[in-house]
Amino acid sequence: MVGQKGLDLLHAAMPWLLRSTDAQFVLLGSGEARWQDAFRGYADAHPDRLAARIGFDAALAQRIYAGSDAFLMPSRFEPCGLGQMIALRYGSVPIVRATGGLADTVSEGFEGNGFRFHPYETAHFTDAIGRALAAYRNPKGWGLLRARGMREDNSWDHAAARYGRVYTAARRIVGGR
Repeated sequence: MVGQKGLDLLHAAMPWLLRSTDAQFVLLGSGEARWQDAFRGYADAHPDRLAARIGFDAALAQRIYAGSDAFLMPSRFEPCGLGQMIALRYGSVPIVRATGGLADTVSEGFEGNGFRFHPYETAHFTDAIGRALAAYRNPKGWGLLRARGMREDNSWDHAAARYGRVYTAARRIVGGR
């Protein structure tokens, strides 16, 4: 729970999320005391809508991924990002800021696998959440979105094969050296 992960955006969005949506939230993690305290406060004030578990628990994290409909990852920057790829595998639709590895792995649209926003601003974040909530209300479309994400191959084997093809093509260009 650090600033890089976009907790300031989530914190700023919480009043709107709690007032204007029926979404429920689960937060798991540890880090900066101000974020731990802030989200504990939301959980205490809204126990029917938000659960905050401070600490690290890999088994619980897997259950959260598996049981959630969507995964929020509004990072300021994210060179690679594993959370969104884990979410995709579990069928939890990612809602991410389009930066770094998040922009590389999450796409939006008819052939997409999640929802994105770019300017690091609360209004853009809540707009992406709103688009996701609207899509969620279409069970058939949401099911297709989840299935598409679950079929993606973000494994090292897949990445290595792609790199191998690029390397082979580059060797051909320079004359087989």
